[in-house]
Amino acid sequence: MAIGLSTYAFFWRHSDRVPAPMGLDAMLENTAELGGQVFQICDYVGIERLSVENLEKLRQRAESLGVVLELGTRGLKADHLGRYLRLAQALDAKILRSMFNSPDSRPTIAEAQQQLAHVLPDFERSEVALCIETYEQVPTADNLAVVKHFNSPWLGICLDPANCVAALETPKEVISSTAPYVLNLHVKDFAFSRRDGWVGFTFAGCPMGEGLLDYDAMIAAVKPETRGINQIIEHWLPWQENAAATCAMEDAWTRHNLEFLLSRHS
Repeated sequence: MAIGLSTYAFFWRHSDRVPAPMGLDAMLENTAELGGQVFQICDYVGIERLSVENLEKLRQRAESLGVVLELGTRGLKADHLGRYLRLAQALDAKILRSMFNSPDSRPTIAEAQQQLAHVLPDFERSEVALCIETYEQVPTADNLAVVKHFNSPWLGICLDPANCVAALETPKEVISSTAPYVLNLHVKDFAFSRRDGWVGFTFAGCPMGEGLLDYDAMIAAVKPETRGINQIIEHWLPWQENAAATCAMEDAWTRHNLEFLLSRHS
């Protein structure tokens, strides 16, 4: 088991809303500096534009820092997953997280199974695990139906219980149903707060330990230490009053959340 950061822990700092966005190298270096053991390059389209030489440089730099690389994308189309499998191989990444839907595809369960049937044997031969993330656009039962259909140790769930709340699936039930099939774990805390005037609620992120995520119960169910499942920190940080304040808070959350997880597994 390794604990580390996703590009989503740098969401605002690598965005075009800040004057000097962080690049992959800087995010990787920061992960290592803070004691992270793994860095998941997730939904970062720039990875597709890197040359073979630059992919190798990134792999070598991660290796020199003692940081494991993982990849993340969206969609289950066979050709797209095939491209990302080749990227994973170039980076020596053993985890590829994806999601049911992509901007140009919303497959049914049968269509998802058909696409995965074409590409899953390549993942198995390469010993790269494909992890389908839980989130509000697709019922968790549909994700599980696809995973169970193949019964492959190289196809499983990327568990993020916070994502499913918007579909009125409780974190407790999502954790319970997916735990035996989890191969990758996204960790972020979350909370509801009253909007101004007490009309409605805002559902947003918060520092670990201050929200509704029962982290200890999730770990007890998933057992990442004994099963070798990496824990990847993300954030749902709302934009603050300006770029400087937002970046400072994102950095503070990253440090706090990483320390929170590392302290639980020291």
